[in-house]
Amino acid sequence: MSGLMSTDLFRQPLRGIIPPVITPLSDRDTLDRAALERVLEHMLAGGVKGLFVLGTTGEGPSLSYRLRREVIEMACKVVNHRVPVLVGITDTAFVESVSVAKAAADAGAEAVVLAPPYYLPEGQPELRDYLDHLLPELPLPLFLYNMPSLTKVSYEFDIVKWAMQQPRIVGMKDSSGNMGYFNRLLELRSQRPDWTMVTGPEELLAETVLLGGHGGVNGGANVFPKLYVNLHAAAEAGDLKRTRELHSLVIALASRLYSIGRHSSAVIKGIKCAASCLGLAGDFMAEPFRRFREPERKIVQAAVAELQAALGPLAK
Repeated sequence: MSGLMSTDLFRQPLRGIIPPVITPLSDRDTLDRAALERVLEHMLAGGVKGLFVLGTTGEGPSLSYRLRREVIEMACKVVNHRVPVLVGITDTAFVESVSVAKAAADAGAEAVVLAPPYYLPEGQPELRDYLDHLLPELPLPLFLYNMPSLTKVSYEFDIVKWAMQQPRIVGMKDSSGNMGYFNRLLELRSQRPDWTMVTGPEELLAETVLLGGHGGVNGGANVFPKLYVNLHAAAEAGDLKRTRELHSLVIALASRLYSIGRHSSAVIKGIKCAASCLGLAGDFMAEPFRRFREPERKIVQAAVAELQAALGPLAK
């Protein structure tokens, strides 16, 4: 799909749940292809409106460039344009971001997603120059990814205002957890009615949609996609009673699965372990991280069983 055709796809905001897809691994550099297909089909059956590969939950920066290309190619082949595939291209090297973006375009992805380069923090003028230099090199539309807790740099308000003037930047995933920041950006919608605004923290999904955001890039949707899809639908319809009910279940999932262990990798470990408990995929983690050991796994197993009982049909 050409960049022009993909841009046409985003003439309206991308609404709904766009899960950040886990990357099932057999070992540190081997994709479990059968498991990836199961995970993708599971989420598609749950009603998601897009899929985001090689994001934080997908452990993108921890994977070899060869493996990243394999993930892209297989995801695009399995999805086959049933929903848009968004591909993370965040990297410390400019040329590698461009290279992965070109691989995404060749495989048939619809857009790419970029957080600020990490390791050595750049200033806002440098970040704007970086985007200005990168845009002409990208063959697909671009979503910004605001993840300051991991990149140490935010897309500050003036950068986003500038980005909204660039037709090939089509939206933003905000994982800052700062609703004041998010609401300031929502005020700019008249400038770009086609601009997509989605949130990362699933605890903020209901609030995001009720306030006018378009959806969520929520890791828990790898496991229970129908929960998030139904929460989005209830919030978008203004059904506050149902929104509260489903929001409480999302909070229960986040509190049970994401707080096991002492490290920031616990969220991804929790999602992968839960997927493993459901038989969707193994829980092998990309180095330097490791899967939960047996005591933690038993906690996850118990949490998954309780969540299944609470969710009922939404757990299917």
